Amino acid sequence: MSEQNKAQVRRVIEEIYNRGHLGIVDEVAASNLVIHASSHDIRGREGAKQYVTALRGGFPNLHLTVEDQIAEGDMVVTRWTARGTHTGEFQGIPPTGREVRVAGTDIDRIIDGKTVECWVHMDQLGLMQQLGAVAVA
Repeated sequence: MSEQNKAQVRRVIEEIYNRGHLGIVDEVAASNLVIHASSHDIRGREGAKQYVTALRGGFPNLHLTVEDQIAEGDMVVTRWTARGTHTGEFQGIPPTGREVRVAGTDIDRIIDGKTVECWVHMDQLGLMQQLGAVAVA
């Protein structure tokens, strides 16, 4: 089961985040999905679609690369790197045209082939510094 779960997470990254195929969310996410982001929880399939839409709206060429994966039981840990160019508004920040690189880790819990929870940990401060929204100390 662990290998199937890892493959599912890779599919989510490739098809949903990298290609923007939001219909896949309905296939892989439980209806009661909760994404625990750093500032708030995102709930349900529609919430997940809005989350990805916001990311891809700010960074239309968004591309995540899986660096490492570890799976045990119903949990999958994925270390990833995201790259993109800030050509759309993102979190109230107008487009800067800057290329960004952000590291992150997701921990997904998958039950009966559906993702039910995801804990997202990413370098939000580093992203804001790269966009010029926060001064680099």
